[in-house]
Amino acid sequence: MSERISEKLTILSDAAKYDVSCASSGSDRKNENKGLGNASNGICHAYTEDGRCVSLLKILLTNFCIYDCAYCISRKSNDIKRAAFTVQEVVDLTMNFYRRNYIEGLFLSSGIFKNADYTMERLVLVAKKLRTEHQFNGYIHLKTIPGASDELMQEAALYADRLSVNVEMPTKESLRLLAPDKNRNDMLKPMRYIDKALTQNQEEKKLFKKAPTLAPAGQSTQMVIGATPETDLQILYMSHFFYQKIHLKRVYYSGYVPVSNDNRLPAMGTPVPFIRENRLYQADWLMRFYHFRVDEIVSPQEPLLDAQIDPKLSWALRNLQLFPVDINKADYMLIMRIPGIGLQSARKICEARKFSRLGMHHLQKIGIAVNRAKYFITTSDAPVLKDYQPMQIKEFILNEGSSKYKPNFSPQLKLF
Repeated sequence: MSERISEKLTILSDAAKYDVSCASSGSDRKNENKGLGNASNGICHAYTEDGRCVSLLKILLTNFCIYDCAYCISRKSNDIKRAAFTVQEVVDLTMNFYRRNYIEGLFLSSGIFKNADYTMERLVLVAKKLRTEHQFNGYIHLKTIPGASDELMQEAALYADRLSVNVEMPTKESLRLLAPDKNRNDMLKPMRYIDKALTQNQEEKKLFKKAPTLAPAGQSTQMVIGATPETDLQILYMSHFFYQKIHLKRVYYSGYVPVSNDNRLPAMGTPVPFIRENRLYQADWLMRFYHFRVDEIVSPQEPLLDAQIDPKLSWALRNLQLFPVDINKADYMLIMRIPGIGLQSARKICEARKFSRLGMHHLQKIGIAVNRAKYFITTSDAPVLKDYQPMQIKEFILNEGSSKYKPNFSPQLKLF
């Protein structure tokens, strides 16, 4: 690798680290005609220092940008070192890294230079060259550019496994405040177009066996949280909109990393809200897999998630009238809502109780978190626990468990 390319890679991979929406699951692109690589589920295997997955070759095409978004490290007014790859340089880097077994795919984003179509055309050309000239069948995730034409979006879906447009701020009011040059409709328009194109593609594949597959891993987006005063209630309703109306596969939440002295934003040195970010992911999981409604997780009266306990436990403590649950009689939908019991454990319980009544020792073998679940269930061999109040149960569970975020709760001031 030349010194010039190495310097570009250092600059543009560092600039890309703030984009966390790089998961690679959901694609089943197959290797054909003796090409290179396979896109497979679960290829995420590399992590940053703060624990975020960056398994793919994750770079920007350029960190030059015509916009001046206050929250962005690449904003045009920021005095940073700028660089740009050519299309061929990105293609060569991807192929060389893949052949050396450093990566299994590409995550490509970009600052916007000249205009949306000019930038998007080059992103698409990278994917097209990899697919057609190098027969690369590995995973490709393209960050599409807000305001790009429908034709370019269609072509991007043909070559990429996943597409995403970052909405950046949870509400249009915050976007207008911090990025006045941007328009929320420019972000939603390509999402809606791809949603319709994917639906139409599914119908075409039913009629024509060899119809090309568009973006098999679907769409995702990302919101920056903690930079503006939106509540978790507003953020989760926005996510609900994306899942229900535009059928996104994932919504990612990125705790704001202070990169600017702008008085519209948290001051430099303000801690990144990792705890809040984690709770939002847990709430998002409950919405997508446990059939929780937004108003069951948060409410206008309590619009913020509890930082000390997960949203599922918080819901259970607010609804103690539903508990304790007889594990040998309750239906699956209620069992999976019990704190400490996951989806697979709930299925195992429903299958196992067909053969005998389950006791606490059976549940331990199944693998549930008994220290949480015991306050909400009855079994064939366990007595009903004392009628504790919600705050008592919360304290018991907090004292029995440990959290990787525990140091963040300490009121002790740092000396250095």
